[in-house]
Amino acid sequence: MDTIYALASAQGKAGVSVIRVSGPTAHAACELLCGDVPPARQATLRKLRDTDGQALDQALVLIFHAGSSFTGEDSVEFQVHGSSAVVAAVSDALSRIEGVRLAEPGEFTRRALDNGCLDVAQIEGLADLIDAETEAQRKQALRVLSGDLGVRAESWRRDLIRAAALIEATIDFADEDVPVDVSPEVNELLGRVTGDLAREIAGTRVSERIRSGFEVAIVGAPNVGKSTLLNALAGRDAAITSDIAGTTRDVIEVRMDLAGLPVTLLDTAGLRETEDKIEALGVDLARRRAVTADLRVFLIEPYAEKPDLYQAEDIVRTAKGDRQAGEHPGVSGQTGEGLDDLVASITRILADRATGAGIATRARHRSAMERGLESLHRARDLLAGGEETADIAAEEMRTAVRALDSLVGRVDIENVLDEIFASFCLGK
Repeated sequence: MDTIYALASAQGKAGVSVIRVSGPTAHAACELLCGDVPPARQATLRKLRDTDGQALDQALVLIFHAGSSFTGEDSVEFQVHGSSAVVAAVSDALSRIEGVRLAEPGEFTRRALDNGCLDVAQIEGLADLIDAETEAQRKQALRVLSGDLGVRAESWRRDLIRAAALIEATIDFADEDVPVDVSPEVNELLGRVTGDLAREIAGTRVSERIRSGFEVAIVGAPNVGKSTLLNALAGRDAAITSDIAGTTRDVIEVRMDLAGLPVTLLDTAGLRETEDKIEALGVDLARRRAVTADLRVFLIEPYAEKPDLYQAEDIVRTAKGDRQAGEHPGVSGQTGEGLDDLVASITRILADRATGAGIATRARHRSAMERGLESLHRARDLLAGGEETADIAAEEMRTAVRALDSLVGRVDIENVLDEIFASFCLGK
């Protein structure tokens, strides 16, 4: 492999910038710039010089040997002063060394995968950790990066291979060492895996929401104060407010962090019958977004009935609570009355849902587990048919194993890898 280098920290001026070098000649490149190779995994101050002997910068140098670095290869990290000029000068000096080239996006992480330092699920966790904006996203990404999903997938794989082997042994061999009836153990193994998969699949939708953000729609009739409430919650004028009913035509989105959870608030068009074609489009969009949202906050007039879009756990508040009272608690974006209580209610409901998050976090994970679960259901049905369909049942178990292997990259998933690595920067 070539030796590659790239800026591993953020672009632009900074106090310190990190330039990473990885590959078979990484340590030789370090010697050319530093004059020697410092002790491994010990920050050492060195003056960097180009091949002409011109000083480039004074840097902290970290040496990693193959097997103990992020990529699994010999690596060097130069912690230089974070000006664009210094980074450019050191990068230019590295590019002039034979066999050293600029890394492609995600190439360091790709090498970590190729060298067995990370599996595919861990790489996805790393991408999520880099993108994490809230505490819940950070914690979830760390769980995936730590390899929890890979450990679970390996356990499922082991149980299914054992179950398939037992079935195939009864078909292929008449040895007295093989149990006459293996169905109790096989059923126990399949029951354990199918139960685990069902629970994980149920938790993926919450996990996906933690990754992408929960959606909370503010819903109500025109001119009940939805946009004013959104602005109050956002702490800025995110939506236009007016006494004229029907001002909001589109869906206004505001991203927030509630107790570590990523939440997108949606201000929707007022729900009413209208002859205005443009407003009617906005009302239709509002209804569709409200239905697909994770939670709805309804603003209603005093003692009005709950809207037809109401679902269990949805929040109902009396609109303009500073001016009027009703059977539901009031809230006012104008004065702030009831805002803290509303935020607390939204946070509590979403936090309760977040506790059901699984270790699988992506639609790809859910799809793989669903395919595996479907194969296992077929296998159990076939086993109930007796010896005549036992061989087909064993094959269904192996089909399930292949589906679950795709979680961590044990099977060919080049298209998935291309998509994953496309999201990484040069320094990762």
